[in-house]
Amino acid sequence: MRRRNSQERLVFNDIAIIDIAEEGKGVGKTDDLVLFVEKAIPGDVVDVELMRKKKSFGEGRIQTLKKASEYRVEPFCEHFGVCGGCKWQHMTYDAQLLFKQQSVENALTRIGKVDTSSMEPILASGQTEYYRNKLEYTFSNKKWLTTLDDNVEDMNMDALGFHVPGRFDKILNVSHCYLQEDPSNVLRNSVREFAVANALSFYDLRDHSGVLRNLIIRISSTGELMVIVVFAYPEEGQVELLMSFIKDTFPSITSLLYIINQKKNDTIFDQEIEIYNGRDFIYEEMEGLKFKVGPKSFYQTNSAQAYELYKITRDFAGLSGDELVYDLYTGAGTIANFVAKYAKEVIGVEYVPSAIEDAKINSEINGVKNTKFYAGDMKDVLTASFIAKHGKPDVVITDPPRAGMHTDVVARLLEMESPKIVYVSCNAATQARDLTLLAEKYDVIRIKPVDMFPHTQHVENVVLLKLKG
Repeated sequence: MRRRNSQERLVFNDIAIIDIAEEGKGVGKTDDLVLFVEKAIPGDVVDVELMRKKKSFGEGRIQTLKKASEYRVEPFCEHFGVCGGCKWQHMTYDAQLLFKQQSVENALTRIGKVDTSSMEPILASGQTEYYRNKLEYTFSNKKWLTTLDDNVEDMNMDALGFHVPGRFDKILNVSHCYLQEDPSNVLRNSVREFAVANALSFYDLRDHSGVLRNLIIRISSTGELMVIVVFAYPEEGQVELLMSFIKDTFPSITSLLYIINQKKNDTIFDQEIEIYNGRDFIYEEMEGLKFKVGPKSFYQTNSAQAYELYKITRDFAGLSGDELVYDLYTGAGTIANFVAKYAKEVIGVEYVPSAIEDAKINSEINGVKNTKFYAGDMKDVLTASFIAKHGKPDVVITDPPRAGMHTDVVARLLEMESPKIVYVSCNAATQARDLTLLAEKYDVIRIKPVDMFPHTQHVENVVLLKLKG
């Protein structure tokens, strides 16, 4: 049954939610449309207000929850539904794991035509709250108003928090975030209160004006703390004013840094980092190995679960100590250094030159002598001459970005015919696409999903491939 509401939007009544889509929305059906419904869970029965309509599908939101799914729970965060993160807070963690396992299996079978009989149960995260080691907040002079706000006319509109989905210029002022342990929340709220009290202007994302732009907080598994304040157009004395307040109020900060960024985007990779106090890095630690993490370094954002992910990767590789390993998309060399003592040699390749410098430093710090690292576009570095120079690998570990591997890289893997490939992916769909191409010469032997990001739809997946014949 369908009807119109007071805003002349189409409403579908009594829609049973039967599945969950890759982007985390519930899936229901009418006679004519597949409906993707925000915040709906399989097992719900809902009235759906249609927000957008395409030829064969529509996107909607719940107007009325007629029957709640057995998986539905009360979200624990006051910002749920407005903030763009933690979109699955409204379902049990067991249900989240179930749907993540299904999403990986569906992608591999539907896109990659992979036999998933070897698929193992998803590895749950030991922590489901306060598990992130890095958060980036944005300052804005245009706070996003919610139903929790009142007395709007007298309200200070300065916000420090996260982007509202679909609104690049609107920031939700975050009171408490369950993603990162303290002092993250205390620090963020203290910075905002001090800035407001001292008339430090918050950034205008449309006009590109204002003093304060971003706040980045990194907390390592070793207990070290990095804080980066990104300024836009500070006046004389304003940088010192805020930075001295942070230093004096939070003496436990290991690395206190700042940046002056007057570009029209927030990326800091091309910016000069200024040290205000302490050193310009913190240490992460994993199985006795120390990893130097700088302001521009990539490190898996769930430290504890990254350790589990790397153990699975190493287990899949099945190293005996005699193997030549290629670690593609090596980043800061975390996997390369993690497996090095179990291999004869590890060759790491990564696009970002600064990451490769981090990888070399991480080997040096840990006394790892059997690694080599090279920077460049993977499809350009991984050539026949490169392989001839360094040797054909016994094992290839590949951990590409969400877009997966370039077709030229896949083609090179097929040419190399390494006996084993361990493919780590944060996107099962692009992984499945690549597995389709690799199926020409490789069989999938093992599959293991890993939950790195509780309360989100994101999931990592590790696949072991062996050369046929």
